[in-house]
Amino acid sequence: MNKKRIAVLTALLISVLLFNACSGSKGNLKLQGAGASFPAPLYLKWFKNYNSANPNVQVDYQSVGSGSGVKSFMDQTVDFAASDAAMKPDDMAKVERGVQLLPMTAGSIVLAYNLPEVPGLRLSREDYVGIFLGKITKWNDPAIVKANPGAKLPSTPINVVVRADSSGTTFVFSKHLAALSPEFDKSVGVNNMPNWPVGTKSKGNEGVTASLLTTPGSIGYVEYGYAHSQNLHMAVLENKSGNYVAATTDSAKAALASAQLPLDMIAWVSDPEAKDAYPIVTYTWMILYKKYPDKDKLTALKALVNYGLTDGQKEAEPLGYVPLPDNVVAADKAAVEAL
Repeated sequence: MNKKRIAVLTALLISVLLFNACSGSKGNLKLQGAGASFPAPLYLKWFKNYNSANPNVQVDYQSVGSGSGVKSFMDQTVDFAASDAAMKPDDMAKVERGVQLLPMTAGSIVLAYNLPEVPGLRLSREDYVGIFLGKITKWNDPAIVKANPGAKLPSTPINVVVRADSSGTTFVFSKHLAALSPEFDKSVGVNNMPNWPVGTKSKGNEGVTASLLTTPGSIGYVEYGYAHSQNLHMAVLENKSGNYVAATTDSAKAALASAQLPLDMIAWVSDPEAKDAYPIVTYTWMILYKKYPDKDKLTALKALVNYGLTDGQKEAEPLGYVPLPDNVVAADKAAVEAL
């Protein structure tokens, strides 16, 4: 790995682990947030831009994983949280101030891999479930060879990388695998932090990306933007219709098109049926309280979220995310107004 890529990755890790938009001396209103690493690059861009236009407001967002973000929210040590796993009804019921979930962006979870000699790797549904069940252990396994005729697949072991922390990205990925495989559903199940039968553990989307960059023969699940920014190869996956589809904005939109947004604002597309849909796509949520005792914080939070829903949506696609459909933006705005 060349020095430039190491420098870029180091900068990404530092900025995503902790961002504090300094406001100078004009004011000291501070909004504290924590949670998902999946949307962190986009959120950090939003918060920086918002701070530039509103230097009296500081926004401090810590990318600590969805599980830790939800815990901090329930402990009331943050003003907002972020999660790719939304929030469990039982947990929401414990929050006396009320909970408002807001889908703020969407994105694809990709299977990024480190095999420079095999660009355009295709993985069938059987292939990638088998890899994460620990049943397919070599890159030249007959099942992978079958999906990649003519490819120079090495006989080396597959080094699987999984998340070490309580992760919404893991929740979404395990939910997808469980939808594909009754065996996976029974033996591993849907969880923020499952007991994987195989894999080296790394913290955050940032950590998995770093492990993939430095470990030949590795494969792991990360948010598309992380893999794209580091020029990692991403597998082309077989979807429910039997088509092999790459992760793009259009294929993610095709997956989301089937999702109906209910009143609680939580919608899943665990295994989309559309023929041109990428198979692993999810919304990711900001979590706000319905009541804020500090009116200044509430006003600032509303303005911050509304920025993300308007001008902020223009930042989504360049960073590898999917802009929200108009009906979701409208639902979010109405919910924010009611806080």
